[in-house]
Amino acid sequence: MDAKIKKIALDTVKKAGKVLEDEYRNFDRKKINLKSHHEIVTRADLLSEEIILKAIRSQFPAHQILSEEIGRVGVESDYLWIIDPLDGTTNFSMHNPLWSVSVALSFRRQIVLGLIYAPMLNELFLAEEGRGASLNGRKIKVSAVKDGKTLNTFCHSSRPRDIKRAIKYFSRQKLQGLDCRQMGSAAIELAYTAAGRIESIAIPGANSWDIAAGVLLVREAGGRVSDFSGAEWSLEKNDMVASNGLVHRELLKVLKTI
Repeated sequence: MDAKIKKIALDTVKKAGKVLEDEYRNFDRKKINLKSHHEIVTRADLLSEEIILKAIRSQFPAHQILSEEIGRVGVESDYLWIIDPLDGTTNFSMHNPLWSVSVALSFRRQIVLGLIYAPMLNELFLAEEGRGASLNGRKIKVSAVKDGKTLNTFCHSSRPRDIKRAIKYFSRQKLQGLDCRQMGSAAIELAYTAAGRIESIAIPGANSWDIAAGVLLVREAGGRVSDFSGAEWSLEKNDMVASNGLVHRELLKVLKTI
């Protein structure tokens, strides 16, 4: 990984996180706008995105960008920045600190850098292709739990079909006596999987900006990431399940039934 790219990415997510933290402490729910029937966007989302886009455009004008709020912009390039300027906007709006900034870089469609920053938790997760994953500079790895009390999470897109599939997954896990819950930030759930705090996250209809950085984190921490058929996940895929690897086969059995 180019040292310049890594440094600018780190500096930028920290800067965006500081602005978001200030917004969070003074948040007014009247500033919420509806992006769709199921989704909201705040001034904070847009401020964070502006900071990140400005940094990338000024330092890497030949790179392409995919961001949640503006979509794909820039000329065709081997490099693609994949950005969620505020993952967990609903949590943010209700003063739940489980929200984050998620930034990933792919090179020729392979994710090579991933950062997830949760300012209110003072946690910065970083992964580099082939160099492992870390939390605040310390190496992390997925859990070794495979039997007994596993902790599983789920998320979903705003599409009705994906919501219905997520509900089926949740109910089938719960009926089997497994702990399964939704935390409200796919990026944080992936980071927690990488750090061994939970065993898995499953997402019907995943958006790449929500998960690109976290996918690399899980892989570099020793976990497994696939689609619901068990094939390796890539940027072209929608459905995604990430785990410590030890529980993956059992998760796929459930996911194939939804």
